[in-house]
Amino acid sequence: MQIDINLRVEKKLLYRFQGAVGAGITTAKNHKNQMNKHIPHIKIPHIIALAAITGLLAFAGNNAQAQTADDLDQTEFPTITSQPVDQAVPVGSDAVLSVQAVNADSYQWQSNGVAIEGQTNSTLTIENVGVDSASSYSCNVSQNGGEAVPTRAASLNVVTPCMTGGGPITVFGMPKAGGGSQGSCPGRYVGYINYTKTIAQGWGWIPSTNTTTIFTASDGSGRTDTKIGYTGKYGDTGCDQTTVTIPNPPPSPSYRFTIYFPNHVPTTNYPIVLTGFNQ
Repeated sequence: MQIDINLRVEKKLLYRFQGAVGAGITTAKNHKNQMNKHIPHIKIPHIIALAAITGLLAFAGNNAQAQTADDLDQTEFPTITSQPVDQAVPVGSDAVLSVQAVNADSYQWQSNGVAIEGQTNSTLTIENVGVDSASSYSCNVSQNGGEAVPTRAASLNVVTPCMTGGGPITVFGMPKAGGGSQGSCPGRYVGYINYTKTIAQGWGWIPSTNTTTIFTASDGSGRTDTKIGYTGKYGDTGCDQTTVTIPNPPPSPSYRFTIYFPNHVPTTNYPIVLTGFNQ
């Protein structure tokens, strides 16, 4: 006699495939092909082993088949359609981060992974930012009290006042742990900070036209083992230890910067000093 078994996958299993992967759309549907691949039509001996491990089997009907992601109600899962973006704001100004999602009715903003009390809307406004506001901000999005789908972590850089004509600018950012290796510079590193602006803010820092000084980016904390890298909007790059110099005249109209840590990633806001750039 043929025993027919229908494998039903709990919605939580499908839900775990969700997550924020960079910018763009995050949805359970993105992962249905992975679900289908890993839940094939199953033979009886395999089912017995699976039942012992997962307890996910339900006996029904005369045909052994697996329920796939296509069979589940996707409207129960939030879909993130617009992620919060990295930005830089001057001290004393307001910073606004936002997320857009469908099938969502609950939001919880976080700073460096810690929930911010009372920040439960789709938009986070940080008024009168200070150096301590430099952080990584993300939002957990959910529906009907279900498990949360996290957004990407957006970096907020805070810029101190600068002199006119390309005087030094100090920009604070929050270090991120994450290892890698790129050639001789930066070489091996265990953490980094990106100093960037949004496209609307000019993409990066603009070299001043009112100065004949050199254009440099330097570690602002006094450490001598860090590597400093730059990327121009037109693709030119450079890297050096502690301080990096951009050619004069600069090949690109604006620049982004990164500090790489070979060890001991800081856990507090960390400064970079830019000379020859406008705020």
